[in-house]
Amino acid sequence: MVNVAIFDYGAGNLFSLKAALERNGAENVIIIHDMKSLDKFDGLVLPGVGNFDPAVKSIEPYKDIFIKSIEEDFMPILGICLGMEMLFNHSEEGTRDGLKILDGKVIILPKKKVKVPHMGWNNLEIIKKESKLLQGIKDGSWAYFVHSYLIAPENNSIVSAIAQYGVNVPAIVEEDNLYGTQFHPEKSGKLGAIIMKNFLNVCSEQK
Repeated sequence: MVNVAIFDYGAGNLFSLKAALERNGAENVIIIHDMKSLDKFDGLVLPGVGNFDPAVKSIEPYKDIFIKSIEEDFMPILGICLGMEMLFNHSEEGTRDGLKILDGKVIILPKKKVKVPHMGWNNLEIIKKESKLLQGIKDGSWAYFVHSYLIAPENNSIVSAIAQYGVNVPAIVEEDNLYGTQFHPEKSGKLGAIIMKNFLNVCSEQK
């Protein structure tokens, strides 16, 4: 039995994400508003709704618990879009520091090259075939993106897949028990379902 928490920044409707996790094998999915009881869960999802500064501010009171869950308890974390971006040092979207768990920054998409925000389907170019999130997914599969920013990691070795949108957009990152997608798996059909199942498998293995 896999118990998963979704952290609510207070920014939007998270029930489609909850339903997608349940549909793909999570026995118990709880939307939480604080991180005081993270040890009750097998995995944590940081959703892709909201703005950078308010989202980071909402997590800062629990940063010590959050980091302990990652570093000591080795809880799998899935950051979706904004949820992934917050893990980095800072973002051009806001003025606050990010969580500084992954090294790098978040920059705006190149407005001179492409329409911003980017909304639509893009295919993925798989860089790491050993990626845990990408098991069972073919190179060139399509994912649904809704974003205005992209990550620029200091170490590109954490990037498992990219998408083309004027520039190379890191679409999936993985480092130890940290996983991030720039696209929205809950809106990405069959590919998204496989991503969810793969993440839940990781959660189950880490129990």
